[in-house]
Amino acid sequence: MKTLTAAVLLCAVIGGAAHAATVTNRDGDTAMLVIVEGQSRIDVALASGATETICPMGCFVTLPSGDRIGLQGDETVEIVNGSFVFK
Repeated sequence: MKTLTAAVLLCAVIGGAAHAATVTNRDGDTAMLVIVEGQSRIDVALASGATETICPMGCFVTLPSGDRIGLQGDETVEIVNGSFVFK
């Protein structure tokens, strides 16, 4: 989690981003996400019920289901049954 937070803060400082995507894990198990922003790749373990802010400048996220989703950085999404549900 510290790595994800540091990466988000670094991207926000460099890019001056004011928004980021918000992801909440509604599944009963930890969700493993692979986040790719530009040339950076981060593996994130998102605990059940946890919420993280990611992708302030847009990114691609590989979900537990294997789906790869592009985010612009302004979405609110939930992980349900290993897949994203956009709110």
